[in-house]
Amino acid sequence: MAKILKIGLPKGSLQEATFRILKKAGFNVNVGSRSYFPSIDDAELDPVLIRAQEMSRYVEDGALDCGITGEDWIRENNSDIKYVEELEYAKQSLKKVRWVIAAPEGSKIRSTKDLKGKRIATELVGVTKAFLRKNKVKADVEFSWGATEVKVAAGLVDAIVEITETGSSLRANKLRIVDTVCYSTTKLIANKKAWKDKWKRAKMEALSMLLKGAILAESKVGLKMNVSKANLKRILSLLPAMKKPTISTLADKGWLDIDTIIDEEEVKRLIPALKRAGAQGIIEYPLNKAIY
Repeated sequence: MAKILKIGLPKGSLQEATFRILKKAGFNVNVGSRSYFPSIDDAELDPVLIRAQEMSRYVEDGALDCGITGEDWIRENNSDIKYVEELEYAKQSLKKVRWVIAAPEGSKIRSTKDLKGKRIATELVGVTKAFLRKNKVKADVEFSWGATEVKVAAGLVDAIVEITETGSSLRANKLRIVDTVCYSTTKLIANKKAWKDKWKRAKMEALSMLLKGAILAESKVGLKMNVSKANLKRILSLLPAMKKPTISTLADKGWLDIDTIIDEEEVKRLIPALKRAGAQGIIEYPLNKAIY
């Protein structure tokens, strides 16, 4: 009987970014608009779509061997699981986020202490209550099913605890950030019993390595160029390589091929400098995975 690893993939805000990173890692995942059972081109994986908010509970009780979810929901569910890998991606939906306390711009709530006796709406109830206890503040925290910003704007609650990346959405709703409750990154997590299974652990570790490599490659590009031996020292002094660049001899005597990996954000500065230093035939190419 073939061995299978049952993996939970997040449905909702993390879904698109997760599928894209999986594709870069080498896994093609497809799912219908109404389906919760994606297809994947790996016969050893059995994926199911689960809301990120619930993922850690199903991983903890063994219904899933592993899953991808936010650290915030692991803390909210107080789940006893194994952290396999942090999957933070700085550019899009897998980036680090924070949960903040927000109040109306004209509110007298200026600090966490000012929440004493107030009414707060949030989806992250348990973590918010723990934060208030730590700050010795007694307040009424209620669960919000969504549209949390509307509740405070309508005067239904005094403040909210909401997730944000830049704060722009809160500002657009005339809300002011009062304090930060917690930060959260995306995690690959495992059931502890499944982690002790030799085959499942090896499969999860391989998946973790490929995902991490795909995420690392998102912010990197490869550069190839031809350089004369006379200009080699100048060129090498400009290259901020992750490792020493690969240098190969070309058919033309006195010329070398240099291949290296750099941060994508450095390209616009580096390529003109390399050209001025004598590099020729400069080629920039994208990376699918960078594994070290």
